[in-house]
Amino acid sequence: MMNSTQVLYFTLAAYFDTKQLKYFFFMLVLFLYVLIVGSNVLLIVVICVNRSLHEPMYMFLCSLFVNELYGSSGLFPFLLVQILSDVHIISAPLCFMQIFCLYTYVGVEFCNLAIMSYDRYLAICHPLNYHFLMTLKKVGVSIAAAWVTLFLVVVCTTSLSFSLQLCGNVINKLYCDNYSIVKLACSDITVNNIYGLLSTAFCVFGPVSMIFYTYTRILKVCFSGSKQTRQKAVSTCTPHLASLINFLFGVCFEVLQSRFNMSSVPNVIRVLLSLYYITCQPLFSPVMYGLKLSKIRSTWKLYRDLHQEKMLQMLAGISSYRG
Repeated sequence: MMNSTQVLYFTLAAYFDTKQLKYFFFMLVLFLYVLIVGSNVLLIVVICVNRSLHEPMYMFLCSLFVNELYGSSGLFPFLLVQILSDVHIISAPLCFMQIFCLYTYVGVEFCNLAIMSYDRYLAICHPLNYHFLMTLKKVGVSIAAAWVTLFLVVVCTTSLSFSLQLCGNVINKLYCDNYSIVKLACSDITVNNIYGLLSTAFCVFGPVSMIFYTYTRILKVCFSGSKQTRQKAVSTCTPHLASLINFLFGVCFEVLQSRFNMSSVPNVIRVLLSLYYITCQPLFSPVMYGLKLSKIRSTWKLYRDLHQEKMLQMLAGISSYRG
């Protein structure tokens, strides 16, 4: 029995020998990471540069994209190193840092989605008072409160796990997660379990309940409102609902896999689904919001046309100079 401060490293047992295929998997993961970074950074820049997008909904989207960059950066560089490595270990401090990063990513994602649903509720159900109820100052306070609160909640989670006495250092995952470390404990974990339930209720069930409530009110208004109201609701709420369902699916599978025996599920499927919430969500959101929201789509087309026009002018200038 030893304190977790005496554990120098953890062994990640979910990796298996892929022989020469490891270079293919490395390139695949690298391609996904570059795609995630590129798509999210592109939309963040488009929102920040274009003044017409400096509205509450797009500020919340910006926070969502920043969080997805943050979460994917907490896993993908680590995965790239592990894929090429023959020994799959992680130092204890880096393990707890990864737990902190991934858990804050999940919590902030749920909070962002909840705030966005409340924003849509105000825009659709209280359109006349929307700009009074949702000012840019309130947007900034909401975003900052979500990030700071979740950081504090997860700091307590990792601190409780860090103080546990452990009987082993083998984690049956591709990356570190808090529950896997708690299962290695020899000491009493009652406090960890109680705090885990409370923090899960606060970070997951609280935001999901808020989303359910706001969409119940939105549906009620849509059924009793005009055709224009229904069209507005569909156009702005569809990407948000799709993003929420996609993220919930990934997180639910990860929770089920951590809590229950999933040995009957093929190892490859378990590996893929354990990465789903951190891989697909950062790709899914930019595609959904970039394609579905007309303002972002039209702004992107405008920048693209301007770039093409400048390129044509440059080529024409070069041709006239040669002539």
